[in-house]
Formats: sequence, C-alpha cells, structure tokens
Amino acid sequence: MLTSYPLPAAGRTWINETEVKRSRFIALARRTSTEQQAREFIREVKDTYPDARHHCSAYLINVEAMNPVERSSDDGEPSGTAGKPMLDMLRGSGLLDVTVVVVRYFGGVKLGAGGLVHAYSDCVGQVLPLIERRTSSLRELYAVESPHAQAGRLEAELRSRAVNVAEVDYAAAVTFILAVAPGRREELESTLAALTSGRAELRAHGTAWVES
Repeated sequence: MLTSYPLPAAGRTWINETEVKRSRFIALARRTSTEQQAREFIREVKDTYPDARHHCSAYLINVEAMNPVERSSDDGEPSGTAGKPMLDMLRGSGLLDVTVVVVRYFGGVKLGAGGLVHAYSDCVGQVLPLIERRTSSLRELYAVESPHAQAGRLEAELRSRAVNVAEVDYAAAVTFILAVAPGRREELESTLAALTSGRAELRAHGTAWVES
C-alpha cells in the first residue's frame, strides 16, 4: 500500500522547449490531482497553442488503495511514438499527480518512428528536472480535546515536539486534529500523557494525505 509519493508543487506550470530538425517541441508539466484536472490542463494547452500540429500527453494520477491511473495520447503521431514514451518518462521520475503535454510544431523534416520516440522522451526528460517537488504522505488523524485555559500551552508543546497539528477547532473546548505516520499512535499517546498528566484522550479521526 502506497503511503507517500512525490508530486509537483501546486499552482505552477513548468515549460521546456527544444528543437529537433526544425520541429519545435514544447513540454509543459503541471500537478493534476484528478483525471478531470488532467483533461482540463490538456485542453488549456491546446487552446494556448491552437496552430500546433500535435498536442501529445501523458499523466499519472494517484488513487488511494488502487493502482495509479495512467493515460497517454499520441494525438496524431504514429502509434506508440509520443504518448507511451512520455508516460515511460513519467513512470521513471517517480512522480504522481502529474500531467505533461508536448506541443509539436512540424518543421518540414520527418523524424521517423525512432526519431519521434527520442524527441518526445528527451523533451519530457528535460522538463522533469525543472519541477519543484513536494511529498504527499498518508497520515492517521486523531482528535484530542483541551480546556481553553490549557490549549495554547498544549499546542505549543505539541508543535515543539514536531507533532503535526493539522486543525484546531474552537468550541466549548478546543479540539486539535493531530496527524501522525501510520503505526505511531502509541508514541503520540505517550507524548500526550506526559504533557497532560494522563488527562487527554485520543480519538481516531480517519486518515488524510498531508503534503510537505
């Protein structure tokens, strides 16, 4: 079961352009967390470069408790010469939740199947190192309540011990949602017991993917 994976930083698009025998190849990469986002990004690139001959694409999307979704498109290039090599490059990068589109402006010189595979692979290979990476990790969530008078000190103590305080809810009491790596509940209980003289009680609160 996948518990962490690298993904592109949010809100950015990385671009790399190369030329092969007068054909321009422009690779664009972006984080896409769903297939819909991937399709929207591909459509956006097509709208941005409407006069290009090809808009080839590949994406990998993480799906919890399932194999990643993988899709690619040759967009008019000979079968297997664009989308698959691009997808292979994405697999090799280790990234998930990522879409790459390569725009090609034909330069009048045919590259042949081998030349196309090399060109599309190389273009993606050049944009991948530019991507700023983050890590998404599966975390177990636990809720703990504290009286308002002690909440500030408890939160400060938790954070000083590198406990991830994911949420804070102020109501009749203050509820902290704490995120820890799977299997670390006992360690968290021990920390809380020391900080609250055994008064605080953890409640399971599900799981979530946390980015760092």
